[in-house]
Amino acid sequence: MQGYIVHTQKVKEEDLIVYILTQESLIKCYRFYGARHPSVMQGFKIDFELNESANFLPHLRSVLHLGFNWLVVRERLMIWQQFMRLFYAHLKDVEQMDEVYFNQAEICAQRLLKQNPKRLIIEAYVRILEHEGRLHDEPTCFVCDEKIEGSISLTRGFLPSHPNCFGNLNLNFEKIQHLLKKKSTILLDDREVNELYSIVLQGF
Repeated sequence: MQGYIVHTQKVKEEDLIVYILTQESLIKCYRFYGARHPSVMQGFKIDFELNESANFLPHLRSVLHLGFNWLVVRERLMIWQQFMRLFYAHLKDVEQMDEVYFNQAEICAQRLLKQNPKRLIIEAYVRILEHEGRLHDEPTCFVCDEKIEGSISLTRGFLPSHPNCFGNLNLNFEKIQHLLKKKSTILLDDREVNELYSIVLQGF
């Protein structure tokens, strides 16, 4: 079985509770500390086995780290770990789920070395919102319910509004429409990407 570690929680001594995103679920399991065990860290993709326990969490065993070259690039690793925290916060109360979350993690992980990590994550965020039926790609302000033209502001979940109705962003309407419809940040400059990424960090 393979998955991404989205969260770890230290318990007694060096033992860990580990949350792993797989294609079908978010697994909560227990990792016993041992000197010969490979390291387990948020953001790692691992191949693993679970030993079921009748009275406790399944035990994480036979862990093999499936590495990526960008893991040694501090800035990219930090952005990746922020993405993993978003998944954990969004999915921690869900047991069974669609594979879209794992698949989007896979796409980003495979491209993270050569592409801008913030752009990758913004595009994945939009695709996930669309899958969940929460993508508001019609030009209507969620505050006043009037049509948006010219400039647009966005808030958590990329909810659209007029800049004077909600929020303090003043983004180009056509660029945002392209992002929401094409799932591409190609028209956005770095300032706009940073502003959108700050919204992504608020959560799904």
